[in-house]
Amino acid sequence: MLQYYFLLGVRNLRRNPALTALMVLILAVGVAASISTLTILHVMSGNPIPHKSERLLVPMVDNGPAEGYAPGDERHDDQLSYRDAANFLASKVGDRRTAIFGVGGTVEPVRKDMHVFNASGLANSRDFFTMFEVPFLHGQPWSEKDDAAGADVVVLSRKLAEKLYGDSSPVGQRVMLMGFPYQIVGVADAWNPAPRYHRIIGGSGAFGEADEFFLPFSSAIRHEASFNGSMNCSQARDPGFQALLGSECTWIQFWFEMHEASDRADLQNYLDAYAAEQRKLGRLKRAAPNVVYNVMEWLEQLKVVGNDSRISAWLAFGFLILCLVNTIGLLLAKFSVRAAEVGIRRALGASRREIFQQFLTESAVIGLAGGVLGLLFALGALALIGHISDELQVVARMDWPMLFTTFAMAVAAAVLAGLLPTWRACQVTPAMQLKSQ
Repeated sequence: MLQYYFLLGVRNLRRNPALTALMVLILAVGVAASISTLTILHVMSGNPIPHKSERLLVPMVDNGPAEGYAPGDERHDDQLSYRDAANFLASKVGDRRTAIFGVGGTVEPVRKDMHVFNASGLANSRDFFTMFEVPFLHGQPWSEKDDAAGADVVVLSRKLAEKLYGDSSPVGQRVMLMGFPYQIVGVADAWNPAPRYHRIIGGSGAFGEADEFFLPFSSAIRHEASFNGSMNCSQARDPGFQALLGSECTWIQFWFEMHEASDRADLQNYLDAYAAEQRKLGRLKRAAPNVVYNVMEWLEQLKVVGNDSRISAWLAFGFLILCLVNTIGLLLAKFSVRAAEVGIRRALGASRREIFQQFLTESAVIGLAGGVLGLLFALGALALIGHISDELQVVARMDWPMLFTTFAMAVAAAVLAGLLPTWRACQVTPAMQLKSQ
């Protein structure tokens, strides 16, 4: 019987086509708005590297000044000084280690038809590429010797490499970055799931976009005095670093990759011992607790999915509710003109339950049609969003759970909207309809 009602509902889509089309369109717009927002929120709040997120750890010691500090105060910021990063790199703790900070400056193309332009990237250690599973289109990361020597080598993103050299491999060529010649050793391919990595690892791309190049941390430090100001800096709080480089500041993010998730306790013990030693030397002025974050805890600390994203999701659902209210009114109009049909069916022996099932199934068919159209609208909206930036291009992809959610939401919305009109249709008095007809 349900199959019969479903086929009947499909045929009834042709009755009052303008009214039916309007209902399908309203549901489609509401579902598309909700599912597009939900998809982005779902991807942005998910675990970007679930198979190793418990082993990738961020250490934090408080480098803030002693002035105004009281026990229990929060940590001054979420970055480390150069001296701490250098000590951690030399510590040999964990399987891999990388220091990271953002850099940016001019790129001088070899091609005569291109002007000088600005680009942004990361200064990091060689282990970075393995730790965060960066794929390579051409070449490979620089060597450990390059790291130790502070060699002027660079890995370009695929986007920047194609912009400068087209489809050919640029490995082995030199490019002028920030006034210095760097030899290209590799080209990083499109990086998935990169969208949240750009925020996790401190990506410096404009508007949160993908970083356009990667250069050795030691090379960036060696040149820091020359292109100071292009880095992520705050107040000067590391006199030893200033004496070394003559710069105001360079604040750095650091990551350890441990062999097992259970090794986190060992890293915490090392961090506590390190901070105690630095306090004895007079470097660390505060007695704030030392903290170790895994990937998901770090995302929460950085508030990668902010309140504005959650508010947007609630607004999208509010828009869907508004669409439901409009659909209820249209269903009332659609079903009210069929009072005579209901009266005849009741007179021929149909129960109110059967009438209810028929009309509710028709509502579900309308919802299914709205779901198909809403899915197309959502895919179109996500594709449009993907053109805004590289980050959103990776984020704006719908997975299978989101696909099923689209149809479930559309059908559920239509069924909810159809409850009142269906109940009203069941209240038709057969005798009154037979008399009037």
